[in-house]
Amino acid sequence: MATSASNRGTLSRHPGRFQVTTVVSDEADSARPTRYHREQARSIITHNQSPDLHFDSSINPYRGCEHGCIYCFARPNHAYVDLSPGQDFEAEIFCKDNAAEVLRDTLRKPGYRCRPLVIGTATDPYQPVERERLITGEILQVLAECRHPFSLITKSALVLRDLDLIAPMAVEGRASVAVSVTTLDNRLKNQLEPRASGGRERLKTVRELARAGVPVTVLVAPLIPFINDQELEDIVEQVAAAGARSAGYVTLRLPHEVGPLWEEWLQRHYPERADRVMSALKEMHGGASYDSRWHHRQRGQGPMAELLARRFQVACQRHGLAPRESFILDSSAFRPPGLAGQMHLWEA
Repeated sequence: MATSASNRGTLSRHPGRFQVTTVVSDEADSARPTRYHREQARSIITHNQSPDLHFDSSINPYRGCEHGCIYCFARPNHAYVDLSPGQDFEAEIFCKDNAAEVLRDTLRKPGYRCRPLVIGTATDPYQPVERERLITGEILQVLAECRHPFSLITKSALVLRDLDLIAPMAVEGRASVAVSVTTLDNRLKNQLEPRASGGRERLKTVRELARAGVPVTVLVAPLIPFINDQELEDIVEQVAAAGARSAGYVTLRLPHEVGPLWEEWLQRHYPERADRVMSALKEMHGGASYDSRWHHRQRGQGPMAELLARRFQVACQRHGLAPRESFILDSSAFRPPGLAGQMHLWEA
């Protein structure tokens, strides 16, 4: 299955670090369609032990993302399947069509321990193909049936489609949503995130979720010196007015192939700022464009990092936003699939 192409985050097919073959196409990159591949997942929950994260269990319904965000830290994952973290990441999307079935089987295992699941930690669970594939929606149906707590991370207004599943769980303390707001400038949005929802749509999404009783965190991410950092205070003010309860931020990360892709993007869109932007990033990472150390990679260090942290803290305090994910989700009502219908007997 394929869809017609429009603008992309990058026109580069920068090879992955493991790539041993070079793919040459007679088709112009600008006209290249997006192709969707059915992936039969053997497992669906990923676990991590990162001290930088507030969760340890997550689900990603898709590999690759058609939103085309040039800065996406998940781009290097396409190198593991001998594809380019550049345009292939946006144009070759792997869909875990059996995700809900695998999740149901996982949740009914005798040794399964319920803890909040975060959906969309690498690629967006509500990217355009979700309209037809419905994988995320099916996952939420399983979790709602089992009263299993979950959080969603997205930059798409499509999340409102599933409000009938999210809101009842949220009212019972078992669901939350994090909305990424990178910029409210649509011109910049179209350069950074060409196929994602616009900034005003994301404010509306925050407003509708909050109105339905869903706890909303806004992620100002990535925060990029001299590209979008001038919007920091305005974004915080507007998301607070829309009903967000908490907020967080992450500075630009450039792991592996993201670095050269980002520098190509800078030269294409902001050549006059490129040296200044890269100088600031290197200052934050000890002279390198990126430092992957835990407790460092998401914020950096030095004067610029300290200034951004202080500005963000002051803005959140001014508008009454709590630190990111300050609310706790309830795991106590979980019932495995197949037993969910008997809950009223157990709760009597």
